[in-house]
Amino acid sequence: MDSVEKYQTVFVLLAVLVGLGAGQVDGVPAVADRLILPFLMVMLFASFTGIPLSRLRAAFGNRRVVGSSLVTNFVWNPLLAVGLGAVFLRNQPALWVGLIMLLVTPCTDWYLIFTDIADGDVPLATSLLPYNLVLQLLLLPVYLYAFAGMLVDLPLGVLLESVLLVLVVPLTLGGIARVGITRTKGKEWFRERFLPKLSPVQIGFLTLAIGAMFASQGAVILENPRLLGLIAVPVVTFYAINLGVGFGVGRLLSFSYRELVCFNNTVLSRNSPTALAITVVAFPNEPLIPLALVIGPLLELPLLGVISQIHIAIRDRAWWQPVATE
Repeated sequence: MDSVEKYQTVFVLLAVLVGLGAGQVDGVPAVADRLILPFLMVMLFASFTGIPLSRLRAAFGNRRVVGSSLVTNFVWNPLLAVGLGAVFLRNQPALWVGLIMLLVTPCTDWYLIFTDIADGDVPLATSLLPYNLVLQLLLLPVYLYAFAGMLVDLPLGVLLESVLLVLVVPLTLGGIARVGITRTKGKEWFRERFLPKLSPVQIGFLTLAIGAMFASQGAVILENPRLLGLIAVPVVTFYAINLGVGFGVGRLLSFSYRELVCFNNTVLSRNSPTALAITVVAFPNEPLIPLALVIGPLLELPLLGVISQIHIAIRDRAWWQPVATE
């Protein structure tokens, strides 16, 4: 993890503070509002360019981990998101929608770093990545229409338009860029020289987008400061519950330690930047929904760092004994 990745949470927090300050200047909120989506689109393009969709077949080599991961991410987590919202955010429908959007979108990049830190199975985690992306692309409109449509106004046409613009367009452009670069420069140059530059670009433009969002919605945020703390409670609860689920599934299916780390990071890490980009397009008149998603980058890295240390402690003390069967 380079310094930019290591201090992502610090950068996001600074963006929040700078955005709030800039939002108090006349004219800045209107300009910032127009910059949010372009910043997010650049970030998603950089993210999707690095995703190897050609590895879709590779994941089938380990059906226990892959199958349980997909079921957890795309069946259990949506139900858990609705349940946590009902418990903690019943009187805040906009925040409830933001929570649903955050928790139904599994991560497509950062979980690889924390899988590697804790000595997990990175190749297996990488082979899962394209499935996480493709399935959330297909299922996110379903989740939102089924769950969020009960809480806020969400026309189906606007929802499909937002998914097409925010996911399909940068994914297609990223795939074209990946193929073009590998053909002209070669796979080794792409992997060794180009890919390492994508992570700082993602973090940089995500930080800019969050700063712009807080600048554009500064008045709403300052009037409701407790809302950010309110959304943090179900998010932390999600991590605590799913960590327990991960250990339970790992024990039941006899995961090896490296498989356990891969599985836990896959079902815990969330794709808040993608959810945030969709929110900007799908809910232009609901400023509290994107606020719920900003808590993702603020909490995710510290929580995943703590979870990595838990995994390492388990490994060092030989507390995890199951050995995976081939």
